Amino acid sequence: MIKASNVQKYYGDLQVLKGVNLEIKKSEIVAIVGASGAGKTTLLQILGTLDSPTNGRDSTVEINGIKVTGLSAKNLAKFRNEHVGFIFQFHQLLPEFSALENVCIPAFIKKTNRAEAEKRGKELLDFLGLSDRYHHRPKELSGGEQQRVAVARALINNPSVIFADEPSGNLDSESAENLHRLFFKLRKEFGQTFVIVTHNDELANMTDRKLVMVDGLIKN
Repeated sequence: MIKASNVQKYYGDLQVLKGVNLEIKKSEIVAIVGASGAGKTTLLQILGTLDSPTNGRDSTVEINGIKVTGLSAKNLAKFRNEHVGFIFQFHQLLPEFSALENVCIPAFIKKTNRAEAEKRGKELLDFLGLSDRYHHRPKELSGGEQQRVAVARALINNPSVIFADEPSGNLDSESAENLHRLFFKLRKEFGQTFVIVTHNDELANMTDRKLVMVDGLIKN
């Protein structure tokens, strides 16, 4: 599902990633753990096509057999929209839009017609226990509800892989536990691959595999 080879990243003279190699199988739930500053989020952003390696042609990232590091900016944006979902710590919902509208935004970008997008969006919100929150704006939702809306948004285009960066870091313990269980329910229902950066030991220990980052490299 995901293969990365010799991924390096510099910010000025600072080398954050020092030649990362990894392979993640389809429908695996994998945690990336390590101390702050180890390079976890930088790696996640590169794997998720939000950033690119510094060493260009000398590194490769493949998702579903497609070498994403070789795509043009236009084709990369299209690939990201259709094949990749993201869940962030602070939700990044648009405050002026309803829950349903926020969920449907990636589908609208994909040019899915409104009726089909809203039907899929409602199905996901129903699945996530938010059938009575379609028209609520983010400020009218709890933190846990906002995060579930963000999960629905990540799923709207049926992506192959979901990348999550500290997805429970801004939630209370009960909401965090519910979110963790939800990832496994989603994997069972939809078969997605999950790559999760987390400091939460409980979540990391639930996953199929932990990748430990130390000083810009995976150590296991």
